[in-house]
Amino acid sequence: MNTQIYLRPLALKDADVSYKWRNDPEVWSYTKFVLKNPITAEIEKQWLLNKLNLANEKRFAICVKNTNEYIGNIQLLDIENERAEFHLFIGEKKYWGKGIGYNASLILLKYAFYNLNLKHIFLEVHSDNLAAYSIYKKIGFQRVSQQANYIKMVINSSVLLTAN
Repeated sequence: MNTQIYLRPLALKDADVSYKWRNDPEVWSYTKFVLKNPITAEIEKQWLLNKLNLANEKRFAICVKNTNEYIGNIQLLDIENERAEFHLFIGEKKYWGKGIGYNASLILLKYAFYNLNLKHIFLEVHSDNLAAYSIYKKIGFQRVSQQANYIKMVINSSVLLTAN
């Protein structure tokens, strides 16, 4: 099944859904996020309000085309000097394993390289998250180092622009 998706800018209303994902340990099992206290919708809205105003971040909602359902986030953080850090997660578990991470990544990377004129995108992926690692390798990310349980990967604009 190839679920068609689109990206749109993350909006404050998305906190009404995303706070539930932030309280689900399975969604965060391969990340550095550690839930210390439950996240309420109000806490999530305040956090998101602070993040949406940052000039060096581009945060997007991943949505299903035929239903407009918001199912995850994808973002570029710490944008500067033609570089950015890449983050992706699918919060709605029923969409895991359906190629959405791959498709969303391609959309965002093309935006980063063509529209923002970035040259290098890097990420960290948990060494046990084989599905994500496989997606990133398929796209063209190269492993550059590993610290503890996290593999650092990078993709340069020339790789994506010639491959896709």
